[in-house]
Amino acid sequence: MGACGKVAAACILGVLGASAQGAARAAELTILTNQGATPGVRELAAAFERATGHKVTVIQEAGAALERRLASGGPADLIASNPGPFEDLVKRGKVVAGSATPFVLAGLGLSVRAGVPKPDISTVDAYKAALLAAKSIGYSRGCSGTHIAEGIEKLGLTEQLKPKTKFTADGPVVEFLAKGDFDVGIQQTNIMVGAPGTEYVGPLPGFLNVPCPSSVALVASSKEPEAARAMIRFMTSPEAAPLLRKTHVEPAKL
Repeated sequence: MGACGKVAAACILGVLGASAQGAARAAELTILTNQGATPGVRELAAAFERATGHKVTVIQEAGAALERRLASGGPADLIASNPGPFEDLVKRGKVVAGSATPFVLAGLGLSVRAGVPKPDISTVDAYKAALLAAKSIGYSRGCSGTHIAEGIEKLGLTEQLKPKTKFTADGPVVEFLAKGDFDVGIQQTNIMVGAPGTEYVGPLPGFLNVPCPSSVALVASSKEPEAARAMIRFMTSPEAAPLLRKTHVEPAKL
C-alpha cells in the first residue's frame, strides 16, 4: 500500500479512525454484491477484517434474489451494485439516502475458449477483424453487454454478427465459454481473468473499452451502521486502490 509498506493494517485503521481501533466488540457485516463487483469487494473485505477484527460476509446476490432478501429483512449492511438501482432503493427506504458512493470501474476484456487461437485485438481495426473471423461470440445483457453491443454498433457490425452472437443468462460469460457454447466471450476483465477452460486475450481497445461502474451504499436496516460506514470509507480510500487493482479493476475517481 505505497508508503504503508508492511504496516498495511495500521494504515487502514488510520483511514477508518479511532472508532475502529477502539471498538469494544467485533461487528458482523454482510455485503450484497452484483457479479461485477464481487472480486474487488472480497479483496477489500479480507483486508478490512484483518485490520479491524470485524467479520465481513460477501454474498453475490442481484435481481429477484436481492429483492427477496431486502423484502424479508435478511441480514444486509451494504449493497455494492451498478449505480442505476440505488435511486429506486432509496425511494423505497431500503438504502440510506446520500450513502451511495462510487468505488470501482471495471473495464471490458475478451477471452477465448481453451484451445482456440488467441486473436489480435490490440487495435480497433484488429478487434473488428477478430469479431468478423470468430465462429461464435457470447456476451451478457447487463452493463458490460450493453457497452459491448454499443461498441459493435459503432463498428457497423450489428447485423453481420447477429447470426453468430449468443446472449448469456445468469452466471459469468466465461462459464458458458468454457462449456463450448461459443468460441469468443466478452465481459468485464475482472470476471474473466484466470477462469478455468478459457484464456484471457486482453482488454478491448480504445473507445470500445467503456468500463462498468459500481457503487456501495448503506442498507437502511443495517444492525451495524457505524462499522458499515467505516467499510465504505475504506473501500473508497487511497489504501484500497492497490487491492482493487489486484482484481483487474480501477478505483473510481471521486
